[in-house]
Amino acid sequence: MAEELQTGSHGQARRDARRAWLAPTLRGYDRRLLRTDVLAGLSAGAVVVPQAMAYATIAGLPVQVGLYTCMVPLLVYATLGGSRTLSMTTTSTIATLTASTFVSAGVAADADDPVAALATLTLLVGVLLLLARVLRLGSLIENISQATLTGIKAGVGATVALAQVPKLLGVPADPDATGFFAVLASVLRSLPDLEPTTTVLSLVCVAALLLLARFAPRVPAPLVVVAASILAVVVLDLPGRGVELITPVPSGLPALVLPDLGLVPGLLTGALAVAVMAFLETVAVARGVRRSTEPPIDPGTEMLAGAVASIAGAFTQALPPAGGFSQTAVNLRAGARSQVAGLTTAVLAVLVALFFAPVLDDLPQATLGALVVVATLSLIKVSDFVELARINRVELGVALVTTAVGLTAGLLAAVGVGVVLTLVLVLRELDRPRVVPLHPADGGGWTPDGRSAAADLPGVLVLHLDAGLYTANTRPTTDHVVTLVESADPGVQVVVLEASAQRVITSTVLDGLAELDRQLDDAGATLVVAMLPAAVVASARGSRWFRGLDDDGRSTTSVDAAVEVGLRRAQGQVIPDG
Repeated sequence: MAEELQTGSHGQARRDARRAWLAPTLRGYDRRLLRTDVLAGLSAGAVVVPQAMAYATIAGLPVQVGLYTCMVPLLVYATLGGSRTLSMTTTSTIATLTASTFVSAGVAADADDPVAALATLTLLVGVLLLLARVLRLGSLIENISQATLTGIKAGVGATVALAQVPKLLGVPADPDATGFFAVLASVLRSLPDLEPTTTVLSLVCVAALLLLARFAPRVPAPLVVVAASILAVVVLDLPGRGVELITPVPSGLPALVLPDLGLVPGLLTGALAVAVMAFLETVAVARGVRRSTEPPIDPGTEMLAGAVASIAGAFTQALPPAGGFSQTAVNLRAGARSQVAGLTTAVLAVLVALFFAPVLDDLPQATLGALVVVATLSLIKVSDFVELARINRVELGVALVTTAVGLTAGLLAAVGVGVVLTLVLVLRELDRPRVVPLHPADGGGWTPDGRSAAADLPGVLVLHLDAGLYTANTRPTTDHVVTLVESADPGVQVVVLEASAQRVITSTVLDGLAELDRQLDDAGATLVVAMLPAAVVASARGSRWFRGLDDDGRSTTSVDAAVEVGLRRAQGQVIPDG
């Protein structure tokens, strides 16, 4: 009987483990929170739906693509995501990178079916995220610095906001103008031809969005502005006064679409940039809104949720999905406690597509442009640059360079340059010498504090390895040790390397230490390695050099023993094996 109970307990544990990844934020849901979650989802939907439609225009796609992005990705994230309040639709950054990818691949204007091109890009993003999840690359991607992200977002904000100005002025955009400065020149040339009614409407919409966000943050400003604009179109006959409306939104759910695999080579590079930014934005937002009572955000969980949301959304005309801060902030302010809020937003988007699409046909293009401008300009935070200047001038330089590349060469290039600069900074930090001198401490033992009253032992140099050696930092570290020996006065007879921080060993590290041993021997000094973990010693004995070092008694379990061994050898005494 006990065995049966134990077997049943183990079986239940296995079933629980299999279910742990499925709807982690909905398991054990408290139904008393249903009313609050539904209201929060409706509030977020009032922001998400019009914003997502506006973001679709950034990518040069029909507005209904933004509406469709509010359906399947939200459903998938509610099933797989780890954040209880994150809203998974899309962002201005992702929409802009989508547009840049299409332009660089030459499919924005030339593709027979732009929706198929979108499906291909969204599918690629999902596959890349899934591959990164399988290879556990989440922590590697997260190494992209905050300075890089600051620069990319500033480039996105300035580029996208400027690109909306023709809509705000009621003038045609120059299709040949690409890049910030080309668009700026085009806008300046078109100023004499601005349409007065459209310009006034744009100014009113921008002012309303800013004022409501400032003085009434709980009011869904995008919904209010969209509804008021539609009402103005009907009552004031704005189209008759020169105001252009959006392309009619088709009623009904999105038709299934298949990717065009022939576009994969041209879209692959852009898809990689989109995938990186989607993951970083999602994790950043999820961590930013996590309550202290909620479980920590796991990057692997977020990567899997984003991958599946992107793959599923690819077949339903969705933009590459990512966690958005503005809609998630609305969720949070409205009191959302679980992904029931996200499911409610998805249902609202479905209802809009089924029953209210004809109403959206009276929406002015200038209103969508105003939504985009206000959303993207919020990405440019001067305070972030000021903070970087106070903390680290090198990081400020990274942010400024990334911004400049984004404004001149495009956002895909900015992401690439930002990643490369981050890698350079990481490698520069990792390549620093990893040893610090130790000194005899009062009362025994060793300390890195050079102010100790005790005198150092003449001819003995004790060094502490403050981080493990690996391929990149072995040579700088050993070179630094040689420099310390050469500059010491009086001359060094014994070099003790306290290596308790070395958790793994590689052939490259062993070769570097063997070369250090030879250089010190040529200089008349003896190398002794102290406190190397037993597991590392066992692995290192696969090296002929280390076996000789260990058999010679020059691998010890304490610094004091290492000093004694080194002094005996310096005095010509033989150290017995073991």
